[in-house]
Amino acid sequence: MLTRRQLLRNAAPFAALLVGCRNVQHAKVLTSQDEDMVGSHAAGTETWQPLIQESVGKLLGRQVGQIQLTGNEVPHSRKKICFVGIENKSAEDLGDFKEQIYQHIDTLINESEAFEPINRRYVDAGLQQCGLRADQLFIANNQRMFAASMERFDQPFDYLLYATITSGTTQSNKDYQRDYLLTLELIDIYSGNTEKESAEIRKGYRRGPLARLKS
Repeated sequence: MLTRRQLLRNAAPFAALLVGCRNVQHAKVLTSQDEDMVGSHAAGTETWQPLIQESVGKLLGRQVGQIQLTGNEVPHSRKKICFVGIENKSAEDLGDFKEQIYQHIDTLINESEAFEPINRRYVDAGLQQCGLRADQLFIANNQRMFAASMERFDQPFDYLLYATITSGTTQSNKDYQRDYLLTLELIDIYSGNTEKESAEIRKGYRRGPLARLKS
């Protein structure tokens, strides 16, 4: 008959194998045909990509439409947009997605026919030279000082662009729904007119063992 010590000694390799299996991490390179993973605790690519595509598309599309309504064609020299940053007012920390969101918006502007972005390095240098934060550019004197600084860099611009991320959370016991809103504000520095477009995505989270969201 096996003693307790012998039983423990015989079971040790199997226990180590089970522990090792739990700690193994696997990865897969996703192709364009693969669906994005859905974040279980916070927003991820599945949330931010559609928000960016929709909000930027609506905002720039409206601007091009206004140009055509006035009887003008899309200008040969594209209007310049100074994208001054993203303000996160949501319940979540954006982490490394903040930089990705900025770059995606900047790239979509650059791909448009009517607009082009000012290089971010010039924008940061201009703000630093003036000792200003992006949210202080709503003050007329600050805006004029910043515009003059950008002109000294040979980077004049026609519009300021702000992006704001907000969220609203609806709680139902341990489950909750979070509504994500990405808002873009485009400010004409000559007229002061502001154009605003938003995109929203609702996402449900369910907690508990083997939790599954109801369809």
